[in-house]
Amino acid sequence: MKTIIKHNTIKYSIDLSKPLDISIPITGGNTNVNSWYLPPPKIEPHSEGKFIGKVSQGGSTNFNDIYFNPHSHGTHTECVGHITEEFQSVNQSLSKFFFMAEVITIAPEKIGDDFVISKKQLQYALGNKNREAVIIRTLPNLSEKKSRQYSHTNPPYMLEDAAKLLLDKGVEHLLIDLPSVDKEKDEGNLLAHKAFWDYDGKVRLNATITELIFVANSILDGKYFLNLQVAPFENDASPSRPVLYKIEE
Repeated sequence: MKTIIKHNTIKYSIDLSKPLDISIPITGGNTNVNSWYLPPPKIEPHSEGKFIGKVSQGGSTNFNDIYFNPHSHGTHTECVGHITEEFQSVNQSLSKFFFMAEVITIAPEKIGDDFVISKKQLQYALGNKNREAVIIRTLPNLSEKKSRQYSHTNPPYMLEDAAKLLLDKGVEHLLIDLPSVDKEKDEGNLLAHKAFWDYDGKVRLNATITELIFVANSILDGKYFLNLQVAPFENDASPSRPVLYKIEE
């Protein structure tokens, strides 16, 4: 089902019947993607007295309790409230949900014991393109990312000046297939988070970072429309489902 979207006075054609979902769902159990030293999420039937929320066990309905942390257990979108003393809700930060986005692929480079995304790599991948959102797929890009246990593995991360480049280019929404844009153990410095949100300047309350996405290899680098939807939690972060739409020529 093709439809026409008007964006900044220019009309684009997209096919709404061909969504490209780049989220990792929360499934519960040990095979769920995980980070930040937490136990796996749990999805289990609620029980109370004689009631059991599972039809196959005699209950009248399936009625599950879910225990998870959005930062650890799947694709999530966060606002600057992730690092501020003052409460900020990602549900209030997003007032639009469609954005012009660029998918780029980067092989993090080795510096010392770390693998990092550098400013030079981002500049090369983006060139002079101006996008509201940038989606970063890192190499190697294996399906095991959807169930990887990241804790204590020192995953790749983004250098501060790379995040500052995105700020300077006016990128409002950063999406990446890593558990964090920052080094796993950085003594709480969070340099890339702070640079992207301009934490020490004019704080960008409407900018978001989405982590733990998965961009299939079949999705080519290039320009897409991004539909970024979050579950309506009044929290600094929420599970999210970013979906791409190819722009028809």
